[in-house]
Amino acid sequence: MLKRALCLLLTGAMALSLWGCGPAVPVIAEQPTAAPTDTPTDTPTAAPATEPTPEPAIEITLAPTEEPTPEPTAEPTTAPTEAPSPTPTGVPKSERTVAEIVEEMTVRYARDGEKAGARVAALLGEMATVDEDAARRWTQIMDRWRTLEERVEVHIGVLPDGLPDTEELCIVALGYSLNANGTMKQQLKDRLKVVQKSAKKYPNALVLCTGGGTASKKKNYTEAGQMRAWLRKNGVNKDRILRERASLTTAQNARFSLELLAREHPEVKYLAIVSGDYHLKVGTLFFEAEAILRAPAGAEPAYEVVAVAGCQTSREDLSPLFQAGGLVELAGDAKTASKLYHDRYDLKQWPPL
Repeated sequence: MLKRALCLLLTGAMALSLWGCGPAVPVIAEQPTAAPTDTPTDTPTAAPATEPTPEPAIEITLAPTEEPTPEPTAEPTTAPTEAPSPTPTGVPKSERTVAEIVEEMTVRYARDGEKAGARVAALLGEMATVDEDAARRWTQIMDRWRTLEERVEVHIGVLPDGLPDTEELCIVALGYSLNANGTMKQQLKDRLKVVQKSAKKYPNALVLCTGGGTASKKKNYTEAGQMRAWLRKNGVNKDRILRERASLTTAQNARFSLELLAREHPEVKYLAIVSGDYHLKVGTLFFEAEAILRAPAGAEPAYEVVAVAGCQTSREDLSPLFQAGGLVELAGDAKTASKLYHDRYDLKQWPPL
């Protein structure tokens, strides 16, 4: 019990420290327990006195009496109402699910930014009453989101120098919706030019094309399939190219791609993401979040995003609410995520702080 209580305190302390909401929660060391004695500690001990001579006992003989038969106790007819189970820290367990807490947390941060820091820390504390392991993971994810702008350097045209040119590196090409007849739009072709140059620069890296069926008139055509065909035609060896053909969102790109790599290429450790310039930070966040969520309990994520590169576009970066939608989807709530993606989410349910 003491160990679990300390875990909860440390989780809350981490959240408060990362989100700048005051000092970390102090951990109180367990006080040493004094050796037990036969004399209560709050009763003074008198000096030993001379034992008095006991007086002769007086014998009293009582007439035998019958022991009364106890009345039968009636069983309660209804079970008592159970109160919420307290955690070892005395905080009642939240009645919300992890996904519900993630929804409020990500939406508030997307809308209010750093002003939501104290509320984010409180929500991570609430999550710890439901699932301590989930609270630790989401503390890491929210910190990754908070530092995204300062961490991610966007390269245009080709991946940067200095990446490991080994089988541990995988170049991940994010798809883009196809035309109705199954052909690729120009932006997807522009992304593939960056992939082709990067694959030539790092000839020992794998190339993973990710994207499902988005052609309304050609249901059997997938983004990944069309991407692979273009890369083969433009000099990338087919044995290097992997296809993930089920995803329809960027969050699914992350989830299904890491599932494929874990299953078929466990040697991969490093990811280099290629997409449109406006899409690279979102892609980084979602792949990092999925890597954190799928890591074994207590272990570091198995994948690290080491670089990003893209084609130049005229679009602005995807909105914070879109980013919140992807995290909500990774938490398991695709319906709410769709509302966030398409600006149909009711922000009024979370009053301003």
